[in-house]
Amino acid sequence: MTRSNQRAQLWASTMRGHDLGPLVLAHADSRAALSLSQAVTRGERERIEAETLAVGAARAQGAGRRARPEAPDPERTCFERDRDRIVHCTAFRRLAGKTQVVVYPTDHQRTRLTHALEVAQVAVAVARSLAVNLSLTEAIALGHDCGHGPGGHASEDAFAPYLPGGYDHGPWGADVVLAPLNLCAETLDGIRNHSWSRPAPATVEGEIVSWADRIAYCAHDLEDAIRVGIVQARDIPSQVAQLAGRSRREQIGAFVRGLVRASVRHGRVGLAPAEAEALAALRAFNYERIYTRPESVAQSEAVIAVLRALVDHYLAHPELLPDPAPEDDQARVRAAVTYVGGMTDRFAFEQAERLLGWDSANLPPGLGRLA
Repeated sequence: MTRSNQRAQLWASTMRGHDLGPLVLAHADSRAALSLSQAVTRGERERIEAETLAVGAARAQGAGRRARPEAPDPERTCFERDRDRIVHCTAFRRLAGKTQVVVYPTDHQRTRLTHALEVAQVAVAVARSLAVNLSLTEAIALGHDCGHGPGGHASEDAFAPYLPGGYDHGPWGADVVLAPLNLCAETLDGIRNHSWSRPAPATVEGEIVSWADRIAYCAHDLEDAIRVGIVQARDIPSQVAQLAGRSRREQIGAFVRGLVRASVRHGRVGLAPAEAEALAALRAFNYERIYTRPESVAQSEAVIAVLRALVDHYLAHPELLPDPAPEDDQARVRAAVTYVGGMTDRFAFEQAERLLGWDSANLPPGLGRLA
């Protein structure tokens, strides 16, 4: 018998699990045990939140404030339910194929999905220290970039001319992409307004995510750029290095601790001026040396050209849209933008080759070719 067959038989032998009297266990030698009179219900967790969270924190209540009324979930709070819906939705999975900084990242570079996970880690770390709602914080963080199209922020420039008021990934994510999930008003507000150019989120948890987003991307985008040789660690401004260090780990740790310390002291979510200036200096360095370097600008221009060509093609051939095209002209434009905006990088560029006859040499290069 081959090793692969042995492995298959071993795997099949665990199909049912392991019987132990009235209970079936996952492992034959399981020793884990617990003592609990009953499960902790949604209502009990709501009570714990009400009693233990800080004044000003959001508190889950019943089914939550949703556009379409629902019955409360028996086990989960309304914000736990939101987090789960985001994790299981198609838009969240597609973030794995969408640009964080560069198109076609290699195995070790960030995607929009890994960025969302890192933002959630930073945000939850802050929220836990400030005794605010962890589930709402995590839901906002995981969903905050679901409105991004392929090619990162270049997609906003690509789609803006087609829509009254332009295209902003925060409102688009909350009001279009995630609208079918019927999320709570607080979750949608945090996603809609996480960018600093937007109005302030209505909750402490939303403001925490706004900071966590900037802290995470400033540190991890720099780390990716260092790994491929775009910049060197020694290039980091001394103002940043002295206060927050030169590594992603040091920087995130310094800014998280600073955010918690200042927020506790002042009762508002923010950084002390020296730390805020260091974060601003790190972001400015990234903009100059990474985001707006000539190769990155060329990549963005190529992305914009591809995405606009795709939208125009679907407007000319609305029968190719996955759903029946609306008769109203503006609704048809919105449908085309929604479809192209939902694409991953790879699918969008494959469509450009297949539908438009684009030469792959004219498509946006990946980071490996930029370095």
